[in-house]
Amino acid sequence: MRRRWTIGTLLLGLAVAALAVFNLFIAPGGTPPSGLQPSAVQQSGGPQGTATSAPAAAQSSSADKVTGVPNVSGLPTIRESQLPAEGRRILALIRQGGPYPYTRDGVTFGNFERVLPRKASGYYKEYTVPTPGESDRGARRIVAGQAGEKYYTPDHYESFKFIAEGK
Repeated sequence: MRRRWTIGTLLLGLAVAALAVFNLFIAPGGTPPSGLQPSAVQQSGGPQGTATSAPAAAQSSSADKVTGVPNVSGLPTIRESQLPAEGRRILALIRQGGPYPYTRDGVTFGNFERVLPRKASGYYKEYTVPTPGESDRGARRIVAGQAGEKYYTPDHYESFKFIAEGK
């Protein structure tokens, strides 16, 4: 039996292809096709999605002094000194290779939210930043990339800030 392609079938195929392109390149956290620059207005990443007017180039040009890793993510920056005391302690443990307070520390972070730059599976590791008064691990984490970049999330991956270490 020979299959006939109808206009509806072709339109459905085009719609699926358009959705795939949207998910890969346009959806939050997607990588734009080469030659396209991110918008000068960057999302703060907070739950309200408030925007900042700082250009991505200005945020990404500063290298952190401890690791020399530039902020190429376009995410807002937080100085190491601005982290909660528990976050600074976890950064020190990450630098020395542990031991970590939780068995889940050092496991692969999947970046399913696609807030951080897209990388190969296994590129990011996550570490718990203890929250005083919480009976469990709480929502705060530091996520470290293989190139030495580190990100802080106070709200369990809803938003991230690039950590400028040594500042």
